Amino acid sequence: MNNGKIVNVDDYQNFARLKLPKPLYEYLASGTDDEQTLAENDSAFKDWYLRPRVMRPVGGITTKTKLFGQTLSLPVFISPAGVHALCDPQGECATARAAGEAGTLFGLSQHATRSIEEVAREAPHSNRWFQSYILKDREMTLSLVRRAKESGYQGIFLTVDSVRFGFREADARNGWKALIPPHRLVNYDQVKGDVSNTSTGTTSTLDETYNSGKEDSWDQNTEQMFNQNPTWEDVRWLKKSCGDLPLIIKGVMTAEDAELAVEAGADGVMVSNHGGRALDCSLPAIDALPEVVKAVGERVPVLVDGGFRRGTDVVKAIALGATAVGVGKPFFFALAVDGESGVLNMLQILQRETEAAMAICGCRTVSDITSNLITRHPNRSRVGVYTRSKL
Repeated sequence: MNNGKIVNVDDYQNFARLKLPKPLYEYLASGTDDEQTLAENDSAFKDWYLRPRVMRPVGGITTKTKLFGQTLSLPVFISPAGVHALCDPQGECATARAAGEAGTLFGLSQHATRSIEEVAREAPHSNRWFQSYILKDREMTLSLVRRAKESGYQGIFLTVDSVRFGFREADARNGWKALIPPHRLVNYDQVKGDVSNTSTGTTSTLDETYNSGKEDSWDQNTEQMFNQNPTWEDVRWLKKSCGDLPLIIKGVMTAEDAELAVEAGADGVMVSNHGGRALDCSLPAIDALPEVVKAVGERVPVLVDGGFRRGTDVVKAIALGATAVGVGKPFFFALAVDGESGVLNMLQILQRETEAAMAICGCRTVSDITSNLITRHPNRSRVGVYTRSKL
């Protein structure tokens, strides 16, 4: 791929649309139901305006930031999301290496196509975090977290908004019911084919869960593995197994749940609506961020993902109180277009744009990005401007 044609993050999606098979592209790009949340994750940024400050020294500007004592070269990281090998043969190993070279955090999904251990071997210098779900089989949940700790992962994301997935109409129309062979969710290989349901005392093979094809879309099949009766006690339970590793609760969209997460022992919360792939008609992530930040105060860091495509988006989120922002769908498209180099270039684009936005706002460091740099337009309302995204 000639990177000279890539000038912004959205360019990667445009090229990927031409390169990938239609069912795969739409699996990656689509959202739930009417895709209102998917569309507004992006458009909501346009209702937040930056207030640039001038005549401030910005020589020696830096985008470095701290998260749990770890230095990130920029306040952008790779959000955990599964099945990278659908876009590049090296899968999560390629993405982790790119994040490591960029100097930022990489989130490995439990539903990865490369194992916890393989990614650790292939990207030994990357800042790797592991993302977990609460499964019906609690021992399997713990065993995956133990494997991540033993492999040198430096934190845990717990995704809490996936007891059920929203319905992806594009997947149903395209017949996307199972992973394309030979791809599989390799972190479950050690289970030897059986998945226990401790609430019913029954077992089933993995082929009868995430890859069964019984439902109309793949995510409806994968949700059969998840505990659909979780409580905040499960967070306390998992936190004990994390030991010294920080635990981030991913999928928080309200002040109420942010409070409960902190009370349950979370070391951080992450505002996320699953990229518009969970509950449609939920708030855009950037609009949900302020109430979560207010509820948490300064007790724990707040992260956010959902619709981030520009450096100005990053600066807006930090001004609203986020410590760092995650990118999800964009790295899939960059991976599909140019593999590891594409992901690295995508992160470099975001770093350049973030640095430029900081400079024009008069910010030499990320800590200089404060709430007085952002405002709502006094005469603008987004009511009625939503249009369904077009695949």
